[in-house]
Amino acid sequence: MTNQFLTIAHSGTHEFEIKKSKFIANVKRVNNEAEAKLFIEEISATHKKANHNCFAYLIGENDNIQRESDNGEPSGTAGVPILEVLKNNQLHDTIIVVTRYFGGIKLGAGGLIRAYSNSASQVIESVGIVEKLLQTQVVLTVVYSLNDKLQYYLKENGFQISKVDYGSEVKITTAALTSELENFKTNITNLLAGKVNIKTKDERYFEVPYHK
Repeated sequence: MTNQFLTIAHSGTHEFEIKKSKFIANVKRVNNEAEAKLFIEEISATHKKANHNCFAYLIGENDNIQRESDNGEPSGTAGVPILEVLKNNQLHDTIIVVTRYFGGIKLGAGGLIRAYSNSASQVIESVGIVEKLLQTQVVLTVVYSLNDKLQYYLKENGFQISKVDYGSEVKITTAALTSELENFKTNITNLLAGKVNIKTKDERYFEVPYHK
């Protein structure tokens, strides 16, 4: 699992018109190619009368799955521009489908590239981007006399305490960035002069808003 990556905040739709052609962009998170293909089918079914339903998506930790389609537009004028927008925004596990209803006025190759690029960019801007950060759950066990000191340190340094168990000792469950886990363990050990038992448990992602 990668320590961090960018994706869209949520699914969304954005529409704009240029020279009487209507462009409708739909964006969604996808975990695999089957989900991406299903989304394309859903959009195509919704817009059966559209002239084109062009798309691009990136899936996988290293974007090992990359697909794009012009869906009848001149080669390289739709799918590739959408894909480039995804790459330029460093988005992962994301698909964009741009539907075009032709308005009777030809845009030319350059005009189409700009239109599909703008459509993809605008739908991303409308939904926003989040950074997914990998955290590791940590259970810290200390004697009662060190409980207040440890909890104060965690709260002051922005570590959320999800659970506290009071038994023969105090067990505090928190989480640290996986990329910073070793530093976290070192800092806790130094803080308590080694009088702490540290156990790592599950990893999970959490999201924070991302701004360029």
